[in-house]
Amino acid sequence: MNQLEALKKFTTVVADTGDFKQLAQFQPQDATTNPSLILKAVQKPEYAPLLAQTVAAHPGQPLDVVMDHLLVRFGCEILQTIPGRVSTEVDARLSFDTAATVARARRIMALYAAQGIARERVLIKIASTWEGIQAAAELEREGIRCNLTLLFAFCQAVACGQARVQLISPFVGRIYDWYKKTAGTAWDEAAIAGPNDPGVQSVRAIYNHYKKHGIATEVMGASFRNVGQITALAGCDLLTISPELLAQLAATDAPLQAGLDAQAAKVLDLPAITYDEATFRLALNEDAMATEKLAEGIRAFCADAVKLEVLMKA
Repeated sequence: MNQLEALKKFTTVVADTGDFKQLAQFQPQDATTNPSLILKAVQKPEYAPLLAQTVAAHPGQPLDVVMDHLLVRFGCEILQTIPGRVSTEVDARLSFDTAATVARARRIMALYAAQGIARERVLIKIASTWEGIQAAAELEREGIRCNLTLLFAFCQAVACGQARVQLISPFVGRIYDWYKKTAGTAWDEAAIAGPNDPGVQSVRAIYNHYKKHGIATEVMGASFRNVGQITALAGCDLLTISPELLAQLAATDAPLQAGLDAQAAKVLDLPAITYDEATFRLALNEDAMATEKLAEGIRAFCADAVKLEVLMKA
């Protein structure tokens, strides 16, 4: 049994890609996309026609409408390959607008419905800002399931649990990146690998809090930089993994044990925590890493959305 097969015994494996032609070989349950992954995919020769066809099918439509059609087109192609759910992201430029995020999510779901896709097979990805979390709470009440992304701080996870969102995506690799850059020459890669990785520790804290307090929101570790981060989180509800790292897991048969345990978390002495808007914003502000990485992530997704619009215009 290779490590990918072993991991699937502990955790639901999700493919993190817009390249749906790669999916079949790894047999993931679900798949996630984001603007950066879609942008990367449509610049490949095999996907360029899909972009051209989508633009041609909606002449004169606003770019945001065409973009949603493109995202849904990719989502539908992915759903033909996987048995589970696909995550489709709301434009990151709406990250601080609750009403606009809700409206955009409803439109994306309507486009999927028009293609005959059941809403249970789609997760709407939204940045974990206060406004995004409130939008997700409203959408969840309507039966639209959400994946809260760009999650770096414990307070973001707690607020998502309060909002009863379906799933969160804490970004392991980007947390790791921040601490490594901040440490500079003092960084000791060997000492901070695996379970000692700050990104891994962040996900463990969130996972244990959820299981201890019976919070149903699924935890899906994301944004991995190496296989060690993935194997340290075996046992997490889900892990979304790039094709490159999926291939590395499939290429090794090293033993794998669960790093997270829901039953063990239930007996931990962890206090219940809640946030309102003021205490959430203060807690996020106190976390320099989360504040910087959230802002950076939104900027990057916004920039890639603009690049995608430029390609659509061309």
